[in-house]
Amino acid sequence: MQGLVIKNTGSWYIVRTDDGSSYECKVKGNFRLRGIRSTNPVAVGDRVDIVVNAEGRAFIKEIADRSNYIIRRSSNLSKQSHILAANVDQAFLVVTVNYPETSTTFIDRFLASAEAYRVPVVLVFNKCDLLDEAEQQLQDYLIAVYESIGYSCLRTNATDSVTRKQLLPLLQGRTTLFSGNSGVGKSTLLNTLIPGANLRTAAISEAHNKGMHTTTFSEMLAVEGGGWLIDTPGIKGFGTFDMERAELTGYFRDLFHYAGQCRFDNCTHTHEPGCAVLQALEEHRIAPSRYQSYLSMLDDKDESKYREAY
Repeated sequence: MQGLVIKNTGSWYIVRTDDGSSYECKVKGNFRLRGIRSTNPVAVGDRVDIVVNAEGRAFIKEIADRSNYIIRRSSNLSKQSHILAANVDQAFLVVTVNYPETSTTFIDRFLASAEAYRVPVVLVFNKCDLLDEAEQQLQDYLIAVYESIGYSCLRTNATDSVTRKQLLPLLQGRTTLFSGNSGVGKSTLLNTLIPGANLRTAAISEAHNKGMHTTTFSEMLAVEGGGWLIDTPGIKGFGTFDMERAELTGYFRDLFHYAGQCRFDNCTHTHEPGCAVLQALEEHRIAPSRYQSYLSMLDDKDESKYREAY
């Protein structure tokens, strides 16, 4: 039988078969993804073949080819990866200027990984109603930066009806990954978008202005009017995985725009004479935060850093 993986609890997978039935499945034998060392060999969004044995137990025996996926380096096993979701049409990255603060490095790492695997991203700036004037100005600046690069940006307040009317048409008929740091209001947003989802929410830690995990597993939720939302646990850092240094510029749209004008074809955009990227940075045509994110990813060969938050 064939079906769709709609939930991953860490030890079990829920597969909805094409006839509408649901099965709790284990992975069959020593099943592993071909060519990818992953902490989760099967991801939410995968199309799979399952088999049911004589005792009535269901097993996943094969994964269909993926159209794409969002992957990051595992936070506790630096040489392995963790696939957030597979076969997605788009990703909504929920970020907050404060309560808690989402770093631009985290945003840029997510965007670069999505570029590498051809996943369109929408940036959702949440908790806009909580910002003071200075924070509003910072948010406006960040939105201007990312919109100038070509990313769609939305302003939301997770609990109001306007947000639902704003987002729902963008989700219908598509499979959308929702991701972000813990505490940015992702679960509250999903509860607003899907009444009855009843996802657990929690206040952020006032002492450290950091979010606390409320989602403990990945799950696909049906969207009114068709489509799926993929809810994933909040993530602290985003270590990039399997990216070659020479290819990295191609995952930064703004840097790539100028890279072809550099004097040397193998320019790393760090020190070389005639570097068009460094010139654009000096002339404020590239945001300093974007360039710093690029440099941090160039340094990703230092695997010890994956144990730290970005």
